[in-house]
Order: sequence, then structure tokens, then C-alpha cells
Amino acid sequence: MNWEQLLSLKRQGDTTKRLRVEQDDTRLGFEVDYDRIIFSAAFRSLQDKTQVIPLSKTDFVHTRLTHSLEVSVVGRSLGRLVGKKIIEKYPYLKEVHGYHMNDFGAIVAAASLAHDIGNPPFGHSGEKAIGEYFSKGNGLKYKDKLTAKQWQDLIDFEGNANGFSVLTGSRPGIEGGLRISYATLGAFMKYPKESLPKKPTNNIADKKYGFFQTDKVFFQEVAEDMGLIPNKEDGDLGFERHPLAYLVEAADDICYTIIDFEDGINLGLVSEDYALEYLIKLVKDNIGVAKYKLLETKEDRISYLRALAIGALINDAVDVFIENEEAILAGNFPFALTDKSKYKAQMNDIIKLSVEKIYQSREVIEKEIVGYQIIQTLLDKFITAFNNKYEGTASNYDKLILKMLPEKHNLEKGNLYERLLHICHYVSLLTDGNALKLYEMINGRKNS
Repeated sequence: MNWEQLLSLKRQGDTTKRLRVEQDDTRLGFEVDYDRIIFSAAFRSLQDKTQVIPLSKTDFVHTRLTHSLEVSVVGRSLGRLVGKKIIEKYPYLKEVHGYHMNDFGAIVAAASLAHDIGNPPFGHSGEKAIGEYFSKGNGLKYKDKLTAKQWQDLIDFEGNANGFSVLTGSRPGIEGGLRISYATLGAFMKYPKESLPKKPTNNIADKKYGFFQTDKVFFQEVAEDMGLIPNKEDGDLGFERHPLAYLVEAADDICYTIIDFEDGINLGLVSEDYALEYLIKLVKDNIGVAKYKLLETKEDRISYLRALAIGALINDAVDVFIENEEAILAGNFPFALTDKSKYKAQMNDIIKLSVEKIYQSREVIEKEIVGYQIIQTLLDKFITAFNNKYEGTASNYDKLILKMLPEKHNLEKGNLYERLLHICHYVSLLTDGNALKLYEMINGRKNS
């Protein structure tokens, strides 16, 4: 892979190449990506989607929106620091093509901003609830009517693939979705493969999948235009990662490791003494002891250590990337950057404690159980009504249910797979609160 091709400003529908030297620096294409994402309805819905604590009304607990904004800030720093070193190593990128270090930051920031845009309500349990509706619930009856890959898309419903659809999916009059630049889409594509074959490998890019069968043709166009390296055979589609996808992943890893932990501390799920012991291991080389002793509140102490920890992890991730840049360009780096971090043991300790004290806390588990019931009920009601309408057998109840679909989701879908995926997509874009409200209304438990 080569950087000039990887930093593509092309957008869906373009017939000519967009050259960096011809860009208006006051309205750079990669920065337009960020703006389009942040003004999108799908991004706004993240303000009421779970990061750690579902349906939490506590003001200091992160939502998917605040998490995504923080990941984009960390991603921008990672991108700029890496970009500075890449431009120094390959000066022709600036001298001939006009690229700047801030371009790398803008790409990674935009992709990081969007990294959770396809995630369903109620956190990762939302993905599992959709998948299990098909693998174990009423959706099992559709299995024999779909291809193996279509079925796998549904039973392993994946927020990353759904995010690609959100960013690129067309509807009447809106061709190409948000029309994000190929470079930003490449950085967004952490798992550039389809849902099958599902084989355990040591390559981090094979951990999940990155697109639905409906998006396969365009995904392939984006990957091939940027020169991503194919890594699948026998008709299966898959590629090695875009190098900047490693930075998006690192930004997410850094934020959820440190900031979810901070939420747990503020909620009282992790004691301050415990937290300080774990965080100080990360920042012992950088801590200003005199300043730290002046901080009187738990919130200020934790906030100070969190900022130092994130800074240390950013610098370390940049070092790992630059040390392995040539292997990454050759498609020979099957690891997450944090896997090679000098702080890996400390991060693992924090994650282990977070799993025990936060992710498996009673409050989280109780609300994930509620989320399962909500999502599976909504899927069943809307899929049944949508299919009955297509088959001409819709009851009056089905027609009433379909009136709850927003206008932009009330589209004709002639293919069963597309109908099923369409309803999954609709449910996935609901906020936690709206999903709960819709569930209560359907079950006759709410008057307004």
C-alpha cells in the first residue's frame, strides 16, 4: 500500500480524482467528513445510547456520544503525531501532493467520531439481542430462505458493518449516504471482510466483519480504489486494514479502557484507593507529585490521572505505529497497536477490574436484560408487519405498527434479506429511550 493512494479524497459518485493540492484549506475534504457526521441524525442519536450504564440518568456517566467525541479528540492527536512523522519520512507527500500532518489528524478524527454510529441501543448486548432473535428466536424461521452469508450477517449482527451502511447507504434522492471520503471510510473499516468465512485467525482484522452483503459492491470499490491488500480467496471478500484504522482502534481502546474505568470510579463501583493504585502504574513516570497533592476532591484526582494516562498511551501508540509502519503498509501487522504497547499489562489489569466491577455489575446486567426484551419485541413486531405487508396479508394491527416507522424507513424492499436487514437497521438507530418508549407503547403500558 502507498500513502498517496490511501489518503484518497474521492467520494462515492466522483468521476474524476480529487487532488490534495487543489483543495481549499479553509474547507478541506477530510474536515467536511467530520462536519457531515456530526450533523447527521444517526450521530445525534448517540446522545441517548449506552456506553457502559444503560438508561443511566447520572450526568457524569458517558453516553455513546460523549465517548465518540472523546475518541475523536484522541484520534486527532494520534493522527497528527503520526502524520508529522510520515510527512518527514516521505517528504514528497507534502512537496508533490500537498498533504499536511493535519490531514492525517482530520481523517482519524472523522473516522473515530463515526466509529460507534452503527451500534444498536443498549450497548454490545444490543448487537447480541439482534443476532439471537435470528439464531434462537422467532427469526430462526427465515434461515432456509437466505444465503449463508446473508444469514451470518443477521445472526452475528455487527455494529461496524451497520455503521458502514449508515455512512454510505443510499435512499431515494440521497445517493451515497453522507458521501464520506474514501480515506475516512478506510480508516473507519476496522474489519475489512464479509461475515463469512468465520475462521479463527491471529489477525486482528478478522476478529469481526465490516460490511453487510447489501454493501459488498461499494465496499470493494472503496478498498480497491485505495489499494488495500486482498487477503481472501475462493470468492470471499476481505482485505488487510487501511493503516489509519489502527489509529482509530487505538483511540477507542485508550478511551474505553481509561474513561469507562473513570465512570466506574465516579459511580462508586470501583473504590478510589483501587483506582489510584491502577492508574498510578500507568503514569508514574509523568506524575507531578506537588500538583497532585494540591487536588482535594476524588473527581479532580481521578481527572488528573486520567489525562496523564491518556497522554502516555497516545505517545506509546504513535511509537508502536511508526516502528511498524512498513509492516503495516505491507499488510504484515496482524495486531492492535495496544497489543504491542509497553503498557499492555497495566491496561489489561484495568480492563479486568472494569469487567468485574463495572460491566458485570448488577445495574448493568439488569438493564441489559431489559434491553434484550425490548429489542427482540420490536424486531418481531416490525419484521412481521413489514413482511405481511409485502405478501399482501397485513392485518389492521400490522398496518398500525408500520405507521410507527418514520417516513425515511417506510420503503419498499422486495428481497427478504433486505427487508430483515432494513428493520434491524431501523431498530439499531433507535436511542435507548425511544426504544423503551416504543416498546411500552406497543405493549399498552404508556399513554403518551
